Amino acid sequence: MNKTTLPNLITALRIAGTAGLLFTVPLTPLFFVIYTLCGLSDVLDGWLARHTGAASDFGARLDSIADLLFYTVMLAKLMPVLWQLLPRVFWALLGAVLLIRLCAYGVAAGRYGRFAALHTYMNKLTGAAVFLLPYILRLPFAPVYCWAVWAVAALASTEELLLHAMGGEYNPNKKTIFKIEK
Repeated sequence: MNKTTLPNLITALRIAGTAGLLFTVPLTPLFFVIYTLCGLSDVLDGWLARHTGAASDFGARLDSIADLLFYTVMLAKLMPVLWQLLPRVFWALLGAVLLIRLCAYGVAAGRYGRFAALHTYMNKLTGAAVFLLPYILRLPFAPVYCWAVWAVAALASTEELLLHAMGGEYNPNKKTIFKIEK
């Protein structure tokens, strides 16, 4: 199998863009340009992989790693703004969601013997909602938006944990808990 496909190269560019975000000031024009390009590449690589027949297990794992790196860097860069904006209880509840997510990954590692993340509808919705966060932060309803993102992330993390705990074989493209493949 050829791992050097156009979708995988686009994913690698997202990883490079993520590294570039480390050296930019948050919420500046340069930050938004790199940030937007990373987001567009995330949509493009998956679409291209599916529509060209280049989808692969390696590509799905690379995409999950790129997503994890991207959102980790994004949150680290935005943490000072978010810390000022949100009450402390939010952070405790966010920690609970992250713990659920880590448990999901732990269950998956135990069941499948590998890192396994799912591309569920709820995970995609969470990704889109988190992605929009920097564009919303300076608007008056930003705290309410952050709470909504937390709720979606909590549901997505719980769904992924349940899918790993109850599902059959590993399939990164499971879409929802309401359709469990055996």
